Amino acid sequence: MINKVSFKEKIGYGFGDAASSMFYKLFTTFLIFFYTDVFGISAAAAGTMILITRFWDALNDLIMGAIADRTKTKWGQFRPYLLWFSVPFAIIGVLTFTTPGFAENGKLIYAYVSYSLMMMIYTVVNVPYSSLIGVITSDSVQRTSLASYRYAFAFGGGILVQATLLKMAGVLGGDNEQLGWQMAVGIFGVLSVVFFLLTFFLTRERVKPLKQEKSSIKEDLKDLLHNKQWFILLAVGVFTVIFNQLREGAAVYYLKYYFGEQELMLFGNVWHLDYKALTGILVPVWTGANILGVFMATWMAKTLGKKKAYMVFMIISLVASLLYYPISPNDIYMLLLLQVVVGIAAGLPIPLMLAMFGDIADYSEWKSGRRATGLIFSSISMSQKLGSTLGIALTGYILASVGYSPNNVTAESQTGIRFMMSVVPAVAAGLSVVFLLVYKLNESYMKKVKDELNERINKV
Repeated sequence: MINKVSFKEKIGYGFGDAASSMFYKLFTTFLIFFYTDVFGISAAAAGTMILITRFWDALNDLIMGAIADRTKTKWGQFRPYLLWFSVPFAIIGVLTFTTPGFAENGKLIYAYVSYSLMMMIYTVVNVPYSSLIGVITSDSVQRTSLASYRYAFAFGGGILVQATLLKMAGVLGGDNEQLGWQMAVGIFGVLSVVFFLLTFFLTRERVKPLKQEKSSIKEDLKDLLHNKQWFILLAVGVFTVIFNQLREGAAVYYLKYYFGEQELMLFGNVWHLDYKALTGILVPVWTGANILGVFMATWMAKTLGKKKAYMVFMIISLVASLLYYPISPNDIYMLLLLQVVVGIAAGLPIPLMLAMFGDIADYSEWKSGRRATGLIFSSISMSQKLGSTLGIALTGYILASVGYSPNNVTAESQTGIRFMMSVVPAVAAGLSVVFLLVYKLNESYMKKVKDELNERINKV
């Protein structure tokens, strides 16, 4: 049975990831920079803190997915979490970007506590939100369309943060940079509450499990851990996120310490741009190009199939990423072109990943006779967190290994920053392609799975 989804509901679903993505981009693009250049702790300490807190939190995603699967309210299984936890999400988000008046050790403890709480509340909201696509509709094409809307809105929220944060913090805080960051994040927090509530009110849950028999979390986890295709797709997702995270985390450093101040000719005028202005232009260009890739996803999935389309564009991402190393710091236009090319290529796989986890949910039900939508879709958040964790930690460790010191960058540090922006992400992209080669759930295989599931439904 195909559950058609209205344009209004697709828009409503998209708002949820606009909310999540504003904070996700705060973490992926600015967090390590905030900790080293604003908050006041070392790159290595920040990297270790993020590695420890987020690895533990990534495991919580599976638990949260299982809990969400067992939630039963008049609003459904997954939507209520957007209503219940949107305000705590915003409050803790602001606290994460608040700088206390402590010495470095005290600041580090505060960072551990605030960031751990933020990741926990992010899990509580985002795992049910990610699972929602699996119960809005059962149709793979409709899910791909929903995924495209989701990530278009996600990138919209990300662009808003990337384009405005540094300048907004400067305006709101004046000479007090730490206050400026706190106030700017507060504005994004208010917006996130509004967006989560819009998703709650504009979406509906329709797809019910094939069988209403009760199963334990232990049984669901056993099914998952015996699902080889889940492990393969999880690895693909982790390395894809590492690719994106390394580039986003390195971008501010790359622009500040390699490109520096630039003069850009636009519309007959010469614009003098510092690193904040460059970040506000070039990083959103990458994210905006992601949106083009996202909207190509449905067409490419129909033309090549999800697996082949994913592989092609990750290979393009790999090759283009390598070009960031030899580029001259005076060639701002080549950098702009690369941002567009890599942005489009890296954007297309993201909604495909969401739709492919939908296939994993169907495949798991086909094999076991039990459906665990929340548990399966929690893997998306899990792969994001594992990939983002490794990417951010690598950023911190690479900076530390090349002797990075804020506002006092040596030639060695500059080379490390360039390497971090180009070669290391390319390796991650290559590894995602390797795992895709052994992933077997292509369109013909999934047609067999869906046909047999529909036969079971008709018999019931």
